Amino acid sequence: MKKVKLEIVGLSYSQTQTGAYALVLGEAKGKRRLPIIIGGFEAQAIAIELEKMTPSRPLTHDLFRSLAKGFDINISEVIIYNLVEGIFFAKLICSDGGKEVEIDARTSDAIALAVRFNCPINTYEFILSQAGIILDEDTIAAGSEADSGDMVEVEETDFLKKSTEELKQMLESALHDEDYEKASKIRDELNNRKKS
Repeated sequence: MKKVKLEIVGLSYSQTQTGAYALVLGEAKGKRRLPIIIGGFEAQAIAIELEKMTPSRPLTHDLFRSLAKGFDINISEVIIYNLVEGIFFAKLICSDGGKEVEIDARTSDAIALAVRFNCPINTYEFILSQAGIILDEDTIAAGSEADSGDMVEVEETDFLKKSTEELKQMLESALHDEDYEKASKIRDELNNRKKS
């Protein structure tokens, strides 16, 4: 299967889920975005490393890096390899110079380690096709032309009451407003409708 390289585009506090964050990964040579909801601890671990801050005591991911480096183990790649019912699955590709081992990991932990080991984050085309949000000039223009008063803020349970066309308009508006968490929920509802 063809791999697609991802880069960290943004990390923001969740507006609707207390203690949760939206991690946005972007296609390295494309316009698709992959929003992933992660916990506060993992968000902090990613942000600290991205900002090159040094905590007074090592975080768990820093401890893992130190332990791995102490035994000449390197993480050469992180792969987000599956998506089941809105949950992303990832694995670490580790090597000691001779033997290569794949280790299953939560996606948020895998990315926190990827930034520490400075290794690539990849996924497969089918995951981006299924869960990616396309952010292009047409979507941005459509979102900016929409009157914010026309877009009604709704709870996730109200998505069921909306038509597919209304959900698509809400998705464009959420992307324009960079509300990736809301966009991912709308995307999930649209994907569920495609399966039905």
